[in-house]
Amino acid sequence: MKKLFTLIALLACFMGAKAEWVTDYTIDYSTNTGFPFYVMGYVPEWINGVMTDYGADYRYATQADLDGDGDAKWKDGETSVGATTTQGGTEYQKVTGAGPYWHQYFVADGIPTEIDGTYKVVAMVKASEPVNVPIQMRWSWGADPATGTLAVGTEWAEVEVTFSGIGGNSCSLIAQPGTSTATIEWKSITVSHNQKAQRPTTWQEWLNSDGQPFIMSEGAVNDKYMGDAETPWSDPNVAYNDADKNYLICAWSKEKGRNMNDDGGWDPFPANIEVDPTDANNHVFVVHGQPATTEGDPSAWDNQFWIESPKQWKAGDQIKVRFRYRANMDGVKTNTQIHHQNPSDYQHWSAVGDVTFTTEWQTFEKTFSWPGDGARDNDTGWSIAFNLNPEVKDAVDFYFDDLSWQSMKLDEGYFVAGANTIDGLEYDLDNAIPFEYDDEEGIYTATVGETGAYVNQIMISTVRGNDAAFKNNTLKPDYVVDDPEDWASYTESSLAKLNLPGVGIWKIYLDPTYLAMAFEMLEGEAIEKKDIVTNPTEIIIEGVERDDLSDGDNVREEEGGTGETWDNQFFIVANRVLEPNEETVLEFDYVATTEAGTTTGTHASPGAYRKNAIPDFTFTTELQHLKVDYTVPASDWGGNAITDAQSIAFDLAVIKGACTYTIKNVKWYVKDDSNAEGKTPDNLINATGTSNFWVKIGAGTAPYEYGTSTGIENVVDGNNVKSNGALYNIAGQRVNKDYKGIVIQDGKKFINK
Repeated sequence: MKKLFTLIALLACFMGAKAEWVTDYTIDYSTNTGFPFYVMGYVPEWINGVMTDYGADYRYATQADLDGDGDAKWKDGETSVGATTTQGGTEYQKVTGAGPYWHQYFVADGIPTEIDGTYKVVAMVKASEPVNVPIQMRWSWGADPATGTLAVGTEWAEVEVTFSGIGGNSCSLIAQPGTSTATIEWKSITVSHNQKAQRPTTWQEWLNSDGQPFIMSEGAVNDKYMGDAETPWSDPNVAYNDADKNYLICAWSKEKGRNMNDDGGWDPFPANIEVDPTDANNHVFVVHGQPATTEGDPSAWDNQFWIESPKQWKAGDQIKVRFRYRANMDGVKTNTQIHHQNPSDYQHWSAVGDVTFTTEWQTFEKTFSWPGDGARDNDTGWSIAFNLNPEVKDAVDFYFDDLSWQSMKLDEGYFVAGANTIDGLEYDLDNAIPFEYDDEEGIYTATVGETGAYVNQIMISTVRGNDAAFKNNTLKPDYVVDDPEDWASYTESSLAKLNLPGVGIWKIYLDPTYLAMAFEMLEGEAIEKKDIVTNPTEIIIEGVERDDLSDGDNVREEEGGTGETWDNQFFIVANRVLEPNEETVLEFDYVATTEAGTTTGTHASPGAYRKNAIPDFTFTTELQHLKVDYTVPASDWGGNAITDAQSIAFDLAVIKGACTYTIKNVKWYVKDDSNAEGKTPDNLINATGTSNFWVKIGAGTAPYEYGTSTGIENVVDGNNVKSNGALYNIAGQRVNKDYKGIVIQDGKKFINK
């Protein structure tokens, strides 16, 4: 195909403003007196305001764990050489004598992120010797994180690493020095995202008195907040589970032992309004927290407080929350969650991060993306819940005042933005083109692209004015063809990038009444379709006998070994990363030496599981042909966006016995209306060679390219070949292959069943 345009000026104009790094999160460790994060088996120490990792010669455990029967108990030859106390007041013994101990720890948490964003992490750090520190940017424990490495030298310096393909709205950073014995010192972390300048933000504040919003200019503060305890703000007799009315109450409380229910627990109630103990002329919301004694983690929410919104929010909505807070005890750490409309109806583990109360009034303000769990009620939520007892279990009085919700004021309607993936034209979502209503036809239309700046990919959204909001409110049709008379049904979807069957100027027709859209290329060239290729390579997988299936969480009758159905595997790896919701077709011939079922999964690189793929099928001793549609999943089981899917795994240890599987004549291509003619917009595998085919033979091995080596000789992690490392538990102790639970191997954490 000829190059469609080369005009640099038009290119720069179309791309919009130059992208810049915008700071999202900073932490200066000198503001802490101890480790402020969740402990993952290692506790960096605080030396003159510097977070210090003394290396793998040491591990950390509470005295109770050392004296107990768990994984952290004393090992032969170990002694304590000191102790350190976390920010929350928990004391850990510093233990040595059986190292090196594999170790990892949080360096940041609660980072607000955007799906599909690119982030730069800058750390002020030094080490006793040069060391490369693997670091993860993680948004969910159910999905593989984005990974990178910080190259740390022996002098104080800012070092950086960039992450892309982020799949969630809130992330943590986890450093994994592993078995390095270097002392690593951390002063600060800054996290920024790559974003072009956007239009000035207008904030819309919601007042509880009448449930109506009013517009505020950037930086302005209203003196009558939604949660001003001076004004009667609701009917205190409304029940917490009255979904039709409880949004009228902006502040709810739960106190251990009060408002008991029939199940032996206690329910939320409208928060008390009392005179402020520090100002007789002011009234505040109060939770009289009772001693928290519930067994285990639930004690964190024995006493709770909720700031409820007068409206529901969708995942990805940009929210600003503001409130004043204090307690009658210093240093009381609380954590926050998202709940649905009814207080106590949990939705998501992450809200605005941890909040530490002191005896002095403080003001909290944070802008964040409303998170979603991908599984309940369309990811909507109504309130922030404060779990008041994650660390301090004593009776504590918590005071809140001037509660305020604000949301971004966005353009609402239908908007389209275009890109050209061939020539590098990027999306300018801030200036997305609005659809206009055609009175005569009763539909909406918009035209995207222009002469000299053609597009071959678009995004259609119901909001404009913020990139994250635009991406989280896109529309996805069932298919896209160049025919204004062919209407495709559409649904709401996150990050739906629509590949067009041509490069040019496109007119889009939208009918919200029937949830349908159509497309017409007004100028340009159709994308030349390719012949569907068949790779004739005959792949023979010599599946070895597996052990009895492990019992995992649910005991399997007459089994309880260490085997898994994925101990033998075959992978087909696409030539590129696949788009979420991209529709493809997979074909191949298959046969085995005995009848054997198989299950499948979507992976990123081979071994990096994301979600299920195509339906299960069965090998027989007769040659069969498989042809199946495969739509790339957009999110994993936890609702986290999948942005790196690239391979399909076939589990070939469903049966216990050894079996030889043969697969040949593989086709994998993009699905569209030209497939019937043997054409496709894109083949996902090569016509020859084995680079698209990987196998894994036997438990404890890793995937490798077919025909090149064995998994025992070369263990592959992503794109890097390295030796198969030892197993360590979450506390950093080395364990054998029979250990059950969360383990770390070569820096990767997984559940060993």
